[in-house]
Amino acid sequence: MTNLEPKTVFRFFNEITQIPRGSKKEEKIGQYLVDFAKKHNLSVKKDKVGNVLISKAAAAGRQNAKKIILQAHQDMVCEKNSNVNFNFDTDAIQKWIDGDFLKAKGTTLGADNGIGIAMALAVLDSAEIAHPALECLFTVDEETGLTGAFAIENDFLSGDALINLDSEDDGEIFVGCAGGIGTTAKWTFDLQKIPADFYTFKVSISGLQGGHSGDDINKNRANANKLLNRFLWETNSKTDLRLVCFDGGNLHNAIPREAVAIAAVPSKEKENLRAWFNVFVSVIESEYLRYEPNLKFELETENDVNQVIDKKVSDKFFDVIYACPNGVKAMSPDLPNLVETSTNLASVKMPQPNQIEVVTSQRSSLESAKYDVAHQVQSVFHLGGAEVEIGDVYPGWQPNMQSEILKVVEQSYARLFGKKPLVRAIHAGLECGLFKEKYPALDMVSIGPQMHGVHSPDERLSISSTQKTWRWLIDILEKV
Repeated sequence: MTNLEPKTVFRFFNEITQIPRGSKKEEKIGQYLVDFAKKHNLSVKKDKVGNVLISKAAAAGRQNAKKIILQAHQDMVCEKNSNVNFNFDTDAIQKWIDGDFLKAKGTTLGADNGIGIAMALAVLDSAEIAHPALECLFTVDEETGLTGAFAIENDFLSGDALINLDSEDDGEIFVGCAGGIGTTAKWTFDLQKIPADFYTFKVSISGLQGGHSGDDINKNRANANKLLNRFLWETNSKTDLRLVCFDGGNLHNAIPREAVAIAAVPSKEKENLRAWFNVFVSVIESEYLRYEPNLKFELETENDVNQVIDKKVSDKFFDVIYACPNGVKAMSPDLPNLVETSTNLASVKMPQPNQIEVVTSQRSSLESAKYDVAHQVQSVFHLGGAEVEIGDVYPGWQPNMQSEILKVVEQSYARLFGKKPLVRAIHAGLECGLFKEKYPALDMVSIGPQMHGVHSPDERLSISSTQKTWRWLIDILEKV
C-alpha cells in the first residue's frame, strides 16, 4: 500500500485498518483521531458518546468562504467467512491488492467508512490545499444504530455545508436517502427430550454474496435464512421434523450469507431426507445460480443431541420465517432504478438455549411506507406467537435540488472529468437525515469512491476511483 496514490490518503487508511473499530467499540479509533489532532495542533472536541470533531482554520485567502464540514463514521461492519480465524476486537485487517481493487483476506475491509476518515485526515494534514475553514466530524456507531448522529448536540457543529464521505459509487452525488426501522421478534419456549429413534442432522448454506441491505437488496441475491428455512419447512410438511437450533446472518444491515440448523427426523426417514435434500438443492440452483454462483448446501449427520425445541413453537417458527416478507416491496415512481421500500430478514439467533431471536430491518424513502412494511413484519410474527419490538427508527433525507453545495460539487466533477455526475438518492441509510433534523439550514451532499460487496467479506475498494474522488474533493474545497 505504500506505493498507492494518493499516498497520504492510503497511509492514513492503512493506519486505520490496524485499529479494531467494530460498532460500539470505537474507543481506540476515537483516541487515534484525538491524538492526530493534538499532533497537528488542531482544535478537537469529543462528545459524551464518542463523536470527534476536529477543526482547522481556513487557508490563506479563503477566510471568507463558507465553512465546510467533512463527515465520516468511525465504525466498520465486522463480517468474516466462517472458515476464517479472525478476531475483530484485536486483529488488524489483512489487506491485499487485486488489480484495481484493495481487498481483505476473508473479512470486511472497512473501507466503509475508513476511506472517508482517511480522506478527511489527509485534508487536515495538508498544507497545500486552499480550503475554507473546516470541521471534520467523525461519528460513532453508524452501522448498528446511528448512535453518534442521534446524539449530536445542536451546538456541536458550526459549518454552513456538509460533505458526507460515506457513499460508494463513482461519479455519483447523493442528495437523499431512505429512512429505516428495525423489527425484532423473540420466542421463549421449553426444551423437550428428543424422541426415541430419531436421526439428527446438520444442514447449512454458505457461499452467498450477501451485501448491503440497502444498496444490494434489489440485486436478486439469496437470503440464507429464507433458503435454509424453506428446506426445513418443506421437510416438516413431509415428516415429523424437530428443530434443535438455527443460526443465520449477523447484522441488521447485511443480507445474510450463511446459515446453519440442526434438526431431527424419524430414523426411518433418513434415506428420504437425503433424497428430499438433493431435489431441493437442484431446485434452488435453478432459481439462484445465475445470481449466486458460489451457492453451497451441505447435509451431514450430527450426534450428541439430547433436546429439541417445543414442537408447537418450531412449527410456528417455520411458518413465520417462510411468510415473513423479504426484499424489495416497492420501487420509486420518481427516480429510475431506486428502491423505495424494502425489508431484510437479517439474522436468526438463539442467545439462550430456550430462546430464538429474529432481527429484521425495514427501509423506505416514504415515512408511511416505512412503518407499513414494519407493521407487516410485526403482524406476521404476532401470528406466530412471538413477542415483537419495533425500534432503531431513523429519518430519511429529502433531496434539495436547489442546494448551493450540490451545484459546486456538480460543476467540479464536470470540469475535472469532462462529464456530468449522476445526482440521485440512495436506498441505504445515511446520517444526513439526522443532521438535517438537528441543523435544518445545513446544506448537504454525499460522495465517495467506488466500492463493491460492502458489508460482506467480498468488500473491495477501487484504487483508481479513490484517486478520482480525492482530486474531486480537493477541487470542491478550493472552489466552494
